[in-house]
Amino acid sequence: MKSTLDGQRVAILGGSSGVGLATAQAARDAGAQVTIVSRKPQPQQGIATHAADLTDPTAVVDVFAAIGEIDHLVYTAGEPLELMEIGGLDRDRARTFFGLRYFSVLDAVKAASVTTSITLTTGIAKDRPGPGWAVAASICGAVEALTKALAVELAPLRVNAVSPGVVRSPLWGPDADQLYADVARTLPLQRVGEVEEIAHAYLYLMTQPWTTGTIRTVDGGTVLACNPLRGKVK
Repeated sequence: MKSTLDGQRVAILGGSSGVGLATAQAARDAGAQVTIVSRKPQPQQGIATHAADLTDPTAVVDVFAAIGEIDHLVYTAGEPLELMEIGGLDRDRARTFFGLRYFSVLDAVKAASVTTSITLTTGIAKDRPGPGWAVAASICGAVEALTKALAVELAPLRVNAVSPGVVRSPLWGPDADQLYADVARTLPLQRVGEVEEIAHAYLYLMTQPWTTGTIRTVDGGTVLACNPLRGKVK
């Protein structure tokens, strides 16, 4: 990766923890000039940071004006989703989830000055939903469709997305060990993923020059197994 990311400018939205932070660190180690944007970014050696509320379109415009032109935009921002069965659907809460995971993506893509690639984040909820997953699956499906549409509209700029399975991450909360164990037993690889492993997929999509409109699934075989997330929260 060193030869292809060396000196490249990478902005990662939602890079203060979990997959986003792992991707930022991996890109930095591959020689990129990395900037993290999140609500409360933590200082990282060799990585620039900007604080911004990504649900505020004006703040998104302002932060990209400050960052300037970049080679690669990576969007990993998201909060834990809640199960929402249709009978008890909270429309305002559902809109909140769409706000950060979908509409803020549109704001970022519109505001950023990107020369080479955009990599978004979806998830396997779109492939293997369970009861109560209508909102989560819809968001993931919307991001997949958006990825393909942007790849056409913004060409020759490359646009792709990563679709992770269950990953050991702060996204699942501090008491997720039992969830990890339950999921691991259902998977061909017999374990959940690690954030560093998912980061490889983002670096691949940033550096693969003949890939656009692609959804790269990194899930330990989840879509091949029985649904391990039935009744779980993502």
